Amino acid sequence: MKTVAVIPAAGEGVRMGTGLAKQFMEMGGKPLLALTLDNIERCSAVESVFLVVPANRVMYCRKEIVDRYGLKKVREIVPGGKRRQDSVRLGLEAAQGDIDFVLIHDGVRPFIHPEFIAHIIRTALKYGAVIPVLPLKETVKEVGEDGRVVRSIERGSLRLVQTPQVFRYEDILSAHRRAAYENWQEMTDDARLMERMGIPITVVEGLEENIKITTPYDLELARFILRREQLHYESTEIMCKR
Repeated sequence: MKTVAVIPAAGEGVRMGTGLAKQFMEMGGKPLLALTLDNIERCSAVESVFLVVPANRVMYCRKEIVDRYGLKKVREIVPGGKRRQDSVRLGLEAAQGDIDFVLIHDGVRPFIHPEFIAHIIRTALKYGAVIPVLPLKETVKEVGEDGRVVRSIERGSLRLVQTPQVFRYEDILSAHRRAAYENWQEMTDDARLMERMGIPITVVEGLEENIKITTPYDLELARFILRREQLHYESTEIMCKR
């Protein structure tokens, strides 16, 4: 089964409050996007990668990220659209060919382990559509426009959704094309399009460290996680040499 990855990274990073989009900020000496792509590069279950970035950053990404860090699986760098769902559709259309499954992963989630990627792909081969989720830890309440609590919501069956999400290629391509044709709004993740198409989705347990870096606080947390992983790697390497 052939699986490719579509990596949407075309956002402008408005919530970060800086002049540089978050996917290009350096963390541990590398652009955040390079860290994400490197983990996907190291997963043998992914054959090739279609990277979607702002139109004015295509050449920069080719030279300063893909070529500089030797990311050989990046087959094409695609100019993105206005919304995330537009960018994903453009990436899917660029990936046309003899493809069975597609993995869609946010470019600003760098802590995705190659082994976990392979696990999700294996699950998708069995079920067709798979997403990683985490249980909620906090109490959840619905709040009205007047700022008052409407009701408490039972959190037992609720989950927080992450990427990577893996789907049959033809299913997710059809869903995105229909969304564009019918102008579906507020499709915040790709699984939501699949739900609207009536396609069942299976969940697997996600990773707590697989955070999406959106705000300055997220960036500081990401630096902590990266340093922790580096220390773990260094200590493991020392033990292996003894």
